[in-house]
Amino acid sequence: MPWFWPAAAGIELAEEGMKLAADNLRFAATAGEIESPPLPRWATKNRICLDLPTMLLRDFSPEPDSGALPVLIDAPYAGHRAMIADYESGQSLVETMLGCGIPRVLVTDWKSATEQMKYFSIDTYLAELLVAMEAIGGRACLVGLCQGGWMAAMFAARFPARVHSLVLAGSPIDTSAGGGAIGKFAHEVPMQFFEDMVAAGGGRMLGKFMLAGWKNMHPDEQYLAKYLDLYAHIEDKSYIRRTEHFERWYENPIDLPGTWYLQAIQALFKENRFAKGRFVALGRRIVLRDVHVPVYLLAGEADDITPPEQVFRAARLLGTPARSVVKRLVPGGHIGLFMGSRTLDLVWPEVGAWLKRQGAGSRTARTGRNEQ
Repeated sequence: MPWFWPAAAGIELAEEGMKLAADNLRFAATAGEIESPPLPRWATKNRICLDLPTMLLRDFSPEPDSGALPVLIDAPYAGHRAMIADYESGQSLVETMLGCGIPRVLVTDWKSATEQMKYFSIDTYLAELLVAMEAIGGRACLVGLCQGGWMAAMFAARFPARVHSLVLAGSPIDTSAGGGAIGKFAHEVPMQFFEDMVAAGGGRMLGKFMLAGWKNMHPDEQYLAKYLDLYAHIEDKSYIRRTEHFERWYENPIDLPGTWYLQAIQALFKENRFAKGRFVALGRRIVLRDVHVPVYLLAGEADDITPPEQVFRAARLLGTPARSVVKRLVPGGHIGLFMGSRTLDLVWPEVGAWLKRQGAGSRTARTGRNEQ
């Protein structure tokens, strides 16, 4: 054995110890960053064309005033920010729609509920969606994502002349179908629980309460596995960047108005009134049979938030003829429907082409119909 071996071995052990200490420090710093990350940012250049109490209407169009029939993406309003529609370059529904040659693309950037917004109801949001629609020409192709989907479908049923075509992606329309974690939870838990949560939030359903609930759906993954994976990839800069970017969106939830939230739980999930044609909004019963425009239904095969049945059951309820309804089942879960690179590469361009065939991007005049 060489006489210098103990010294060399000591140096090697010291270097390994220093590397381990550095990795531990880096892990601690990164773990802290993903638990309390900065706010997410929009990936695509846009301008705010309307500022309403409920939303900022963002316009991503290269030529905002082209007069072309717009595509309006109604983003989810379920406790996370609307950036899921424009997550990052290469994982952006907005980018995909623009890449399909659709010249006018807008997104509803729903605001986090303030104390002053706690009594806002579903009526409030439908009314302001009407204001937004009027601001962009009076008519649009409407794309509803997740909870934004039932709102888009309600809007199309209440104001049929305002919607040229309708896309519902991962949208719970018939909440009694297919089970699903959200529907199951809403049915099994007494209404008093939700009312107490809203009361604890001073009249709002706080985002931090909902975030805890989502994490508890997959506790092993959220409280252990993701940190083990983080430590295993602590020297992988690409992995760290992707993780930090996702956590900016995931760990920054928004608050919801208590009135809106309790309405949605009671009327839509517990009693399924919308699918049954018994939901009243803005002074009128909302019936899906009043929707006659072409419809594209998109669902995730492994979606445990909104099972495919809840989306596809809409085909039986709409007034749209069966030949004008497209049903598309894709691999993957819920979030992947909106920001999964595979779905955005392979499926959403098909949706974009379908929207163009329905007239998205064509020159159009404002609707002159006065709907009450």
